[in-house]
Amino acid sequence: MTSVVDRLCSARPSFSVEFFPPGDENAERQLWRSIRDLEPLEPSFVSVTYGAGGTKRDRTIRITGRIAAETTLTPVAHLTAVNHSVAELRNIIGWYASAGVTNVLALRGDPPGDPHAEWIPHPEGITHAEELVRLVRGLGDFCVSVACFPNGHPRSTGLEADADYLVRKFEAGASYAVSQTVFRVEEFLRLRDRVAARGIDVTKVPLLPGLMPITSVKGVRRMAELSGDPIPPEVLSRIDPIAEDPAAVREEGVRIATELSQQLLAEGVLNLHYYTLNKSTATREVLENLGLVPARA
Repeated sequence: MTSVVDRLCSARPSFSVEFFPPGDENAERQLWRSIRDLEPLEPSFVSVTYGAGGTKRDRTIRITGRIAAETTLTPVAHLTAVNHSVAELRNIIGWYASAGVTNVLALRGDPPGDPHAEWIPHPEGITHAEELVRLVRGLGDFCVSVACFPNGHPRSTGLEADADYLVRKFEAGASYAVSQTVFRVEEFLRLRDRVAARGIDVTKVPLLPGLMPITSVKGVRRMAELSGDPIPPEVLSRIDPIAEDPAAVREEGVRIATELSQQLLAEGVLNLHYYTLNKSTATREVLENLGLVPARA
């Protein structure tokens, strides 16, 4: 299986996509339609989020294995420390390896039920994402990625402390980082500058901005609430007046995501990560606007 970071460090723009675990069989069929629709576009990788509460973990693991076995795509396996002992984490990592999945996104994860509740580690587990990075790296030839937060982690004590912690995750063995949803390019660029100032070569250890084409005002507000990262007023001013018109919201959401992507590319950010909400059309339209869709796709 190809190491994702090798693709990300090329001189050409690339994109990746992220899905979330479906809740039932109908939703899973929709997910696979989206996967198949985006496959010809040749993303650098695809990933499926990992349910923190334990209800969707098995489905995530199974779908990630199927992507590796049944498609031409490179899957990145999500893994969190929530409610897992080290022994359980070792077993999951071993299963991924046996399925040919060698790219892992290591996350501490949020408390199940309420992401803003106190985080309590498993008594036989780990406490920090950097520990999970070391665990995965110690179990085989894995390419490990981590999360980063341009506007600050909900539990952070400040942006400088966040940058210090991100660097520790790189020092533990992470090869690249994927950010929380970006709605202000300058916040992402400042994070990149803080990391570079700490001695990390961001051309070799890339930071990927997370971008989401808005298709629902209610949905994006809910995601912002869960993440603890509010939507900027300049974005809300463009979507709130048309909130009752789904087609207009979707069109404006594609326009906003395209503008952000263009600004990032102009600043030398060559790897863009898209949160698809398990629907492919809006993301495909953004990629077409950017000229990132192969001619044969």
